[in-house]
Amino acid sequence: MQSKPVGWFEIYVQDMSRAKAFYEAVFPFQLEKLESPDPGFEMWSFPGPMDDSNGASGALVKMAGVPSGVGGTVVYFMCKDCATEAGKVAASGGQVAKAKFSIGKYGYAALVIDTEGNMIGLHSMQ
Repeated sequence: MQSKPVGWFEIYVQDMSRAKAFYEAVFPFQLEKLESPDPGFEMWSFPGPMDDSNGASGALVKMAGVPSGVGGTVVYFMCKDCATEAGKVAASGGQVAKAKFSIGKYGYAALVIDTEGNMIGLHSMQ
């Protein structure tokens, strides 16, 4: 059995409370605090098993000297209808960079910017 190609992702933030509130308001899940021996390193994990099952686990990360913001990588969150989550973004302190659009037989996507300046993708089949 082949392992998933992406095993972990991190979304860097500057204000953990604000970022955590954004993700918990836009998506139907709660983040879980991960313990760290370094007091300057704070992580809150997205739900899901941290094993070799399908999909990738990840976390919001606040680390000194590591900036947040739009870069070359976009993490896509799976949604039933990406327009639903995109509709919650502005009220949660983010902004919609590109509203729901068709990607042909692969479904639909939307691009949004979180409260820390990170661009994330939303993907759905409807």
